[in-house]
Amino acid sequence: MIVLLSIPALRASDVAHMPRLAALTASGGAATLTPSFPCVTWPVQANMLTGCLPREHGVVANGFYWREQQSVEMWTASNERIERPQIWDLLHQRDPAVTSAVWFPMLSKRCGADYVCMPAPVHNPDGSESLWCYTKPTELYGTLRESLGDFPLQHFWGPMANIRSTAWIVDSAIRAAGQFKPQFFYVYLPHLDYASQKFGPDSFQQMQAVQELDEQIGKLVDGFGEVYAPHELVWLAASEYAVTPVQHVLYPNRMLRDAGLLRVREEAGAEYLDFANSDAWCLVDHQFSHVFVRNQQADVIQRVRQLFANTNTHTNTDTHVAGIAEVLVGADRAKYGMDHARSGEVILISTPDSWQAYYWWQDDRRAPPFARSVDIHRKPGYDPVELFIDLPTKSIPLDATLVRGSHGAPATSLAQKGVLLTSQAGLLTRTEFVDTDIAALVLEWIGRGAV
Repeated sequence: MIVLLSIPALRASDVAHMPRLAALTASGGAATLTPSFPCVTWPVQANMLTGCLPREHGVVANGFYWREQQSVEMWTASNERIERPQIWDLLHQRDPAVTSAVWFPMLSKRCGADYVCMPAPVHNPDGSESLWCYTKPTELYGTLRESLGDFPLQHFWGPMANIRSTAWIVDSAIRAAGQFKPQFFYVYLPHLDYASQKFGPDSFQQMQAVQELDEQIGKLVDGFGEVYAPHELVWLAASEYAVTPVQHVLYPNRMLRDAGLLRVREEAGAEYLDFANSDAWCLVDHQFSHVFVRNQQADVIQRVRQLFANTNTHTNTDTHVAGIAEVLVGADRAKYGMDHARSGEVILISTPDSWQAYYWWQDDRRAPPFARSVDIHRKPGYDPVELFIDLPTKSIPLDATLVRGSHGAPATSLAQKGVLLTSQAGLLTRTEFVDTDIAALVLEWIGRGAV
């Protein structure tokens, strides 16, 4: 039996402050784990589960822009968006009797695993949400709810994120292990993701989060230890990415607007991004963005490239605007396996000390109402400024310079790389792995008949 723990923002240096995780993996081994660009949740999880890059599985960001519908889909997509078979599918192909459980990774709704639990809040007509989870079997959430209460979605991400959501994930996973006893269990533990962005990866708050997570990992280990015999359990802990300090923020949509390429429409004094009439606009995601160019107009693509690369047309050299490390156009996107139809015509990549905000308005008085609220679905990109909400007024400050940590840029330095840990001696035969190696590691071990 293999348990794969998927942990964002876990660094090798953190393990020294995590006695339960360190003890669990002391006899196994550790290796450097490099996430593939883009180093954000959805693509990295898809990389680990398929062994493929975005060019094959199609998950190019934490959201999608559907050109034909001229609509953005953020955080609501289901498993069918992953265009390649995942670990549980491959296990079923090999032996239908081998069962898998999937606990809280993104894009797992309606996946082919035997047992599933993930957030699926009910969106009510009045705009409110009712707490709920998608589970397989369907009745499982009702059972979990009776013993654990509703999954605390408000503590899963955003300004109220804390250990309560991870604790619920751990408790429910222990119950599922006891009830179903799957041979592969994939658990997403999100707790380290937010203090590192709000306060910085080396902050006191992040160190507190590391210790809190370690306690929950210990609880998970103890709970699974009551279900499986010690010789049956193999643990893998994989960090999805590392968060690095940032001191700079770029506003690519504002730059496109200033260049006359992005257009807005006005409603009640607020400005909304006009997808249909914009020649180019950005879906931003931490330290990169996809620039979507209307009708893939070649001249507009080149204007965008020149805008962000500061191209000198006389010498054909690029100096890049502040905060931008690379500007990928067309075939250049193949460098990181991002040459997929869902990618933007241009991809902007930040330097490690910078990140990108989605803002397009120049006057905060004209920002759309959702900009000041926790609204992960209507914003065309990830907005970490939500972490700084003023709770009494429930208002988000429109100050992107508050953010202290980010991720997503290519992991070229050790500080941007994560760690891979295991409890099983001999499983890690190298000192360095990439995220696309994870699926093969799991499949190979299960193929040995060791579970």
